[in-house]
Amino acid sequence: MRDQRYRQLLETNEFIRKQSDITYWLCITRTVQESKLFPVNPYILLSYLNAFYRWPTLLRRVEERISAEECGDRAREMSLKLDTVNSGWALSNFYLLGRELLLAMGVLRPEDAWEDVVYVTDFARRFNLAFQRNNGHLTNKDSGDRGQLLPERTLQVFEADLYDVMPGDRLHTASTQLMAQLSQYAFLAHCECRIGIHNSGPYNFGDGKQMIVRDWFDLTEGDYPWLDGIATALEHNNLTIPVVLKDTNFTLMDDWASFESEPSYSAENVAAVGLYTSDALTDGYQPVGMGSPEQLAGTMEQIREILSEATVDLWKRIADWSRLQMIEAGALVYASVPKDFAHLAGIYDPDDWFTIDDRARRFIPLLNDEYGNMALGEMVGLLSYPSQRANEYVMARTSNDAKHMISGLPYSILLDDSAAPTVGGMGPGSSSLPAKSGRYTTSQGRLTLDEYNKLAADFRPSAVEQPYRFLDDEWVKYHWQESRADELYRRTQAGSRNLAGRGAGLRRADIAALRQK
Repeated sequence: MRDQRYRQLLETNEFIRKQSDITYWLCITRTVQESKLFPVNPYILLSYLNAFYRWPTLLRRVEERISAEECGDRAREMSLKLDTVNSGWALSNFYLLGRELLLAMGVLRPEDAWEDVVYVTDFARRFNLAFQRNNGHLTNKDSGDRGQLLPERTLQVFEADLYDVMPGDRLHTASTQLMAQLSQYAFLAHCECRIGIHNSGPYNFGDGKQMIVRDWFDLTEGDYPWLDGIATALEHNNLTIPVVLKDTNFTLMDDWASFESEPSYSAENVAAVGLYTSDALTDGYQPVGMGSPEQLAGTMEQIREILSEATVDLWKRIADWSRLQMIEAGALVYASVPKDFAHLAGIYDPDDWFTIDDRARRFIPLLNDEYGNMALGEMVGLLSYPSQRANEYVMARTSNDAKHMISGLPYSILLDDSAAPTVGGMGPGSSSLPAKSGRYTTSQGRLTLDEYNKLAADFRPSAVEQPYRFLDDEWVKYHWQESRADELYRRTQAGSRNLAGRGAGLRRADIAALRQK
């Protein structure tokens, strides 16, 4: 028993150190999070505390219905807010940074809540290994800062169905303008943070072309209470735009889903685009307005008009919020990043994800702008908390300083039982924001919560049903002539304009020929 627990602690501390090193590198090399409207740093700190107190219970509830591994397998087949940044990086790090803040304040000892720490990091590890299964890594950093998540069968559908564009044509203009509008709106809807935007890839499309997959989430009535009545003409809560670029080499796709390329990303180099949606009720990516280039351009133009008006409506709504409401809303955006696990399990409850735990709320009086800015900067940039100091001989991975952003668990846990193993379950919570009252926008229409949960609980995408769940690209390489491979590919191709019914065995030359026809 002790050896088993020792192994758990060893694995937990290895995972914590990896996340600590990655997060420090991200924080010192990416852009600073700022807003002229929202008190971002105070709400980030509050979100970390809320995550620490709530996520152990909420994730355990999810696993009563669906495993972390199956969540990863399902997230890989579609675009949900279970992605590289939200449930890849943030799932462990928001929780661990909440713990670090409490350690620095002296509220916790390093050994306290050790069972929760072991469980949350183990859930995150298992989810990420399944989610990143196609590249065989745990993080994008491990993969050389690449986020190549999708199987061949999905990429073949994208290549076959995307429409070529040229600068100045209607579809090129419509797609460029829509991506800009989506980013502006999603940034505001998520309280001026980047959590509603995701990028993954790159994928080799031949002839000097590469594709990245761009996602935008929670765009209309759904989980966020402040989006009730906003963008109601929009039929889709999540949108995905695969983008093929010519003469562009993507050199970085990090664990915050930020990308860099040589030369820099330019609309002039966009060569092909498409539009898809997906959620907890879809069997993979579902095409949106993809019947013809003209239809797709018109669809994109219409969505842009809806979101342009919705941006104004949302600005007016947020302008009436108090500072406390802005802090709570931002904290709930951050602290709810794993909420789609509950949707997959069919157990989603807004009180779980959109209230501030009373134990976290007690710290709000500390969170003025000065304290929030300094406390966050010292924790993730300067690493000046006493809890973050290592012995004087240590040289950390990126900084060479004797500091680590995130503290590990002491192995003395194996010697005594004085530590509190958990935070004691999820406590009561509250919010000063208006309660959720509208419906939930899904691929099956606008549903009540009960309707959504029932449909989600009964649904599993075909790719994770047996016998298809474990038929990965490595298996297909040797068995592409088998009927199971054909059926797996046909299921993914079901909504494809050009590949429906083609099955396995296609090469890129075959797809190019189909596109020419």
